[in-house]
Amino acid sequence: MRAFIFPGQGCQQQGMGKDLYEKFPQARDLFERGNDFLGRRITDTMFYGSEEDLMMTINTQPAVFLYEVVLAKCQSTVSPDVVAGHSLGEFAALVVNGTITFEDGLNLVLNRAVIGQRACEKVKTGMGAVIGLSDEYVARRIQELWDENGEPLYFANYNGPGQVVISGSKKGVRLACKAFMKEGAKKAVPLLIGGSFHTPYMDEAREELGEIIKKTTFNAPAIPVYQCVDALPHTDPEEIKNNLIEHITHPVLWTSMVNNMVADGVTEFYEVGTDDTLEKIVKRMCPDLHSQSLLDIEAYKNKVMNYKINK
Repeated sequence: MRAFIFPGQGCQQQGMGKDLYEKFPQARDLFERGNDFLGRRITDTMFYGSEEDLMMTINTQPAVFLYEVVLAKCQSTVSPDVVAGHSLGEFAALVVNGTITFEDGLNLVLNRAVIGQRACEKVKTGMGAVIGLSDEYVARRIQELWDENGEPLYFANYNGPGQVVISGSKKGVRLACKAFMKEGAKKAVPLLIGGSFHTPYMDEAREELGEIIKKTTFNAPAIPVYQCVDALPHTDPEEIKNNLIEHITHPVLWTSMVNNMVADGVTEFYEVGTDDTLEKIVKRMCPDLHSQSLLDIEAYKNKVMNYKINK
């Protein structure tokens, strides 16, 4: 079985999607549909914008979503049996498996960006990456550090064994990272993200975006989606919708998602994104299985080269 895996916010890159736009008519059509829907040329920001422009949440989230949907749909070399998205990537996964339409997906992502940004501006919060300590140790220590310092801390992402993201007040994240480095972490650093996603800090955003999600049509998908909130495969539209609402304040269970996909028979993973972030995690967890970026498939690269030659 094959899985398409979609990364979330943080994989944005300057120039992302420009080659796809120039080489594939289908990509150009989807990008222009995105521009028309947003009422602005997000492609200009993606293709020519600065790193600072792309880091603005209002640009990052639609840019990542658009790129991933376009990349998945502009190739016919590999087809997935299941899909899974990391945080923001779940929205692209739901378009690719047919649960929601392209326009509905873009509408949800746009609202997610606007509402999430508004929530982030209310309280000074942040996120931090911790590598090299067990999940159990980090879970125990963030509660202890919260009690000691009075600064809230939560788990945001379980990205892989010994690789997690914590979230909370900016001061709390900073103090926790210092403590974890002293306690043997290979890396513990605050991330360049303003906000505390996938935590109770997003309760208001969950209520507001939840109402928009409830009004969106969800269809029975062609293939299952493994969702962030429970790491399980789903095909029931109402279950998928409810999980997507819970996703806003719930930690991303990526480690369990990968383990469950493997247990259910997935042997090939293809990352649908700009880099190999999720691919590397899968390789560390399952070194005997096939994991690869969709951009690196030889037949796909040949298709691009042939198009350039024929053109």
